[in-house]
Amino acid sequence: MYKHLQERYAPRPPVNIATLHRMKAEGEKIACITAYDASFATLVDDAGIDMVLVGDSLGMVIQGHDTTVPVTLNDVIYHCRAVAKGLYRPFMMADMPFMTYSSKEQALDNAVRLMQEGGAKMVKLEGGAGQVDIVEFLANHDIAVCAHLGLKPQSVHKVGGFRVQGREDAAAEQMLNDAKALEGAGADVVLLECIPSALGTRITKELHVPVIGIGAGPETDGQILVLYDVLDITAGRKPKFSKNFMEGHGSALEAVKAYTEAVKARTYPAPEHCF
Repeated sequence: MYKHLQERYAPRPPVNIATLHRMKAEGEKIACITAYDASFATLVDDAGIDMVLVGDSLGMVIQGHDTTVPVTLNDVIYHCRAVAKGLYRPFMMADMPFMTYSSKEQALDNAVRLMQEGGAKMVKLEGGAGQVDIVEFLANHDIAVCAHLGLKPQSVHKVGGFRVQGREDAAAEQMLNDAKALEGAGADVVLLECIPSALGTRITKELHVPVIGIGAGPETDGQILVLYDVLDITAGRKPKFSKNFMEGHGSALEAVKAYTEAVKARTYPAPEHCF
């Protein structure tokens, strides 16, 4: 009946918020990846991944859109349900799509749907200091939140494309201040995308919560990549910070294991792979 007590003492107990914070404190790297269906969820679980994101990146790699903007809340809930059925150990978080958290009440209603209908254990939202009130509101309702800073794909039309963020001193200082404000509001994890390596290192050192990077340098507490990039499935030009782990490996499972091991061993990404 009390499944959580059985899981706690299993040889591979499920990852939770406390696990992620302990990993940061002990210097153990957190290996994260995206997943969108039950089969790949089982595969990444078997590969030793710690954390899975059901990302609105599905709009690009699954649905064929140019951006993540067209992705709906129902889309993410559908994929969350599928992924949750294939996971045992990894901690699953879900993206809140474009314009699904424009007010505190809307954010709460939609976060509840992602958890109750989709099985998510954490929600991720994009934005800086402007999202502090929303993060605090969700945290006060016992919802785990990941705050996403740096390149924010939902804002791609406003910022003029997919570009490195935080290059200028003022922008870097603002991002650091935003990260601290979001942590203070109750964010449990911060994700940094496509920022200079030195800034990724600085934010990671100054925050108490785990910091996950994608194109944010090698010194963040963990790394995340899109599964389809890891497996070299994505068509066309790929981000410079992505890497094809199928090279030298005969199966998808071996490739994801290689990615996991590289994160844990601190060999991915090398600094020159971050942009």
